[in-house]
Amino acid sequence: MTTYLSANELHDALTLRDLSDPAHGPHAMQELLGQCTSVLAHGWGVPARMVRDSPLVSVTDNYDNLGFAPSTVTRDQRYSRYVSPSVMLRSHTSASVPSLLRNLPRSISMDDLVVMPGLVYRRDAIDRTHVGTPHQVDLWRISSSTALTPDDLESMVAVLVDAVLPGAKWRTVPAVHPYTTKGMQVDVLVGSEWLELAECGMMAPRLFTDAGLDPERWSGLALGMGLDRALMLRKGIPDIRLLRARDQRIGSQMLHLEPWQPVSLLPSIRRDISIVVPKSFDEEVLGDEVRRALGTRSDDLESVELLGLTDYEDLPEAARERLQLDPGQANALVRITLRPIERTLTALEANLMRDDIYRALHRGSVMELIAE
Repeated sequence: MTTYLSANELHDALTLRDLSDPAHGPHAMQELLGQCTSVLAHGWGVPARMVRDSPLVSVTDNYDNLGFAPSTVTRDQRYSRYVSPSVMLRSHTSASVPSLLRNLPRSISMDDLVVMPGLVYRRDAIDRTHVGTPHQVDLWRISSSTALTPDDLESMVAVLVDAVLPGAKWRTVPAVHPYTTKGMQVDVLVGSEWLELAECGMMAPRLFTDAGLDPERWSGLALGMGLDRALMLRKGIPDIRLLRARDQRIGSQMLHLEPWQPVSLLPSIRRDISIVVPKSFDEEVLGDEVRRALGTRSDDLESVELLGLTDYEDLPEAARERLQLDPGQANALVRITLRPIERTLTALEANLMRDDIYRALHRGSVMELIAE
């Protein structure tokens, strides 16, 4: 059974500040996006067209018209945010592509860079590099006048990486997307670690066919990039929450692309809880449920980790009885790390947040909260 967003949840989602949009106030993310757009458009000698669609999209455009199979796991309500059976909050900015293609001029030649930035909405883990509403940009070159090739795609990647991380080493590894051919993941070397920056590929001919366009005449390059990750790598920002921080010491650094200057972080408070959950529990579900339980207080979370998940069948009988666990359930050990960016959290506040999380997630009949 699919659970739809409540009116309050939908309102909160639609009123969240989009850091990539100048209409929502200045932010370094806009400068980075502008640089990426400029170098690609100027390098190719093509116009750049900005498309900012509503984050409310049809399920058909978000999934079906991009070639996602009905069995695709991300369709599950645990990972996508549905408003109704036919409408959802987009899970990727690529959801704008099907309607874009349907509305392209049939009689006029074109060769454009289409830039589609904005917030996307996912069930995700909670840690220093992930949030449930990240920013993404799709950069697609769509042409009816130039036959684009994999060499053009390779060149696109080289130019984009240098715009985001000048001089960085990069590599591509094969990746599968239902709306591309010759798909690749783009990784950059940061220190001694390879980190994903973007995914790309040649536009699949079926995208044009489904939109009523001749795939013999039309071709395209498709690339999607997480803007939060790109900005954090560019500036050396250690915690994704800093992108939205209101503290003046931090906010002033989010107006340019100069390297991040560390600001003293306050001490963290850690709490562990043992809860009874459905067997299908995972870190994405955990992150979303914790955010729901805390509401605006979720900004104080540094991370939420699923340390262990033990199924009913794997627990000793004594543990099953103590927890009053039923078949189909599991025992989860969860670690909550609290570290507000702008204030000190008291032990009492930490315990209240822990208790609220426990009550929201625990599916057992035995309550085992321990005061600290």
